[in-house]
Amino acid sequence: MAYIAQTGDAGYFPALRNRDFRLLWIGQAISFSGTWMHATAQGWLVYSLTKSPLYLGIVSATAALPIMLFSLLGGAVADRFRKRNLLMLTQALSTLPAMAIGVLTQLGMIRVWEVILFVFLFGMINAFDVPARQSFYAELVGRDTLQSAVALNSVAFNGARVSGPVIAGLTIAWLGLPACFYLNALSFLAVVLALYKIHAGRKAAAQDQKTGLARQISEGMRFVGGEPAIRATLSMVGLFSLFAIPFITLLPVFAAKVLGSGPRGFGILMGSAGAGALVGAVGLAMRSVPGPRTSLMRASSMVFPASLFFFALSKNFYLSSLCLVIAGWGLISFLALANSSIQLKTSDVLRGRVMSVYTLVFLGLAPFGNLLMGGAADLFGSPDALAGASVLCMGAGLLIGRKLKGQAA
Repeated sequence: MAYIAQTGDAGYFPALRNRDFRLLWIGQAISFSGTWMHATAQGWLVYSLTKSPLYLGIVSATAALPIMLFSLLGGAVADRFRKRNLLMLTQALSTLPAMAIGVLTQLGMIRVWEVILFVFLFGMINAFDVPARQSFYAELVGRDTLQSAVALNSVAFNGARVSGPVIAGLTIAWLGLPACFYLNALSFLAVVLALYKIHAGRKAAAQDQKTGLARQISEGMRFVGGEPAIRATLSMVGLFSLFAIPFITLLPVFAAKVLGSGPRGFGILMGSAGAGALVGAVGLAMRSVPGPRTSLMRASSMVFPASLFFFALSKNFYLSSLCLVIAGWGLISFLALANSSIQLKTSDVLRGRVMSVYTLVFLGLAPFGNLLMGGAADLFGSPDALAGASVLCMGAGLLIGRKLKGQAA
């Protein structure tokens, strides 16, 4: 504390010094763990019901479809009403499909079409929840520590990505499959309780209620289109969603056919990418700067595809694992910096709508990316497909990076 007092520095993890954000972050960490438990149990349930990998793909695509259809509307709603109240509603509503799947599974009445229906309902709720939540951070912590808040969100998510499936496996073994869904439903209440105790964010009241939602959406799109830096950043996010982030879906092929490491090796490869992501998120969360860190964002946008390129060429398991650690760091660093950079360039009245475009580009394009890369891997082989996609991302990244030059470093 003496160091902080002497230098005026905000110290490590500055966003956590904010009481309201700290409450929300703890609630989200619990909720993210429940979400990953649910996802693990849901995958097991769908495969148990169908014995078909195709249905696993259908469920994943169904989760993303509402994001494509409703996220822009969700952003307009986030700018129209108090985000705190909207988030309390979306989190409370999220308990319903989780409980429904749990009850039907416990009664032995669950069918795959019902799972798909509940997944679609989750997706609809997320289309309103994600833009509101992403744009709510600036109201809680202010612009100076926004980068730390966004990175801490990634810390919670990636930490739960590691712990959630492990907890799910133990829960299924000890308490049965339905318990995972019940625990997920309860985990949403942790966020509701945190939001109830939050006092900040109330100043960001509703926007003009007389303006139609369609016009508000149009205003947000025009703003994004008129800001070269935001447009360039979103282009890179979209490019990664289509061609680079789907590397995760190809890891089982690399583990089995390229590296010959089997299921154990697959787990290590997944863990390597997750560990790199967690390190990157923690590193960004520790410190925060007032403006966009454009130079670091550009660097991480090149590190990510470059490490994937070397991973695609590697035949050595240890080198491949190291490449994935670096790739995880590059990806999460770029996404966190892109997120905060876009928000810092956006006014308060438009932030929800702009973040809905980010949500659409990042999450909405993901199923198309998985389909595209899966088809390319089938035609050309996974190493060649991933190497080609990495080169494409690096080339485009150089061009887009030039547009970002001259921004604040």
